[in-house]
Amino acid sequence: MRLWPITLGMAMLVALLSVCTTALASPFVVFPKAGELLSPDGRFAVRSVDTAGAASDFAGTFHALWLYELPTGHSRKLCEYLGVAAAAWSSNDFLVVTQYVSKRTSRALVFSAVAPQDPVMLDKATLIRLVPTELRPALRENDHVFVEGSRVEQETLHLTVWGYGQHDAGGFRYRCEYTLREGALSCIEERGSR
Repeated sequence: MRLWPITLGMAMLVALLSVCTTALASPFVVFPKAGELLSPDGRFAVRSVDTAGAASDFAGTFHALWLYELPTGHSRKLCEYLGVAAAAWSSNDFLVVTQYVSKRTSRALVFSAVAPQDPVMLDKATLIRLVPTELRPALRENDHVFVEGSRVEQETLHLTVWGYGQHDAGGFRYRCEYTLREGALSCIEERGSR
């Protein structure tokens, strides 16, 4: 079996195709290309804003996602990102964001639109602590690990975790659920993923 290198664009396409088929979540849009993402009820809008840095800062364009409550005009900064971020509404209350941190990794965040609390963030390091022992080598020993959120249902974040590298040259893929209230994670390996 020949392995083709996965580019950031291909990784994003796989993520977008897998989550856009979910009926309970709105389609993902990719920032900064997208101008705005409205909540299903039209009450909130997410917009990307470029941030200017000092000449001594890390080279690259930093962006920030802002949440605007349209009826009141209130706004708050959700997060900063470098590169691209895919975002979708899961109901009117939760915004699911996947930040592509580099060509080798991504992380998933869940923001509450109605409560200005810290987001839930799941990345490779967090998952290593949460998954069962038998799943940890795939996360620790592969240099490409992507954590992509798809939707929130009844306070459960649905995730796809996939990657490849020295431990899994043919790749691995897990479907996971993270309960937002308890902070518990469960994962199953998809058949035919190795």
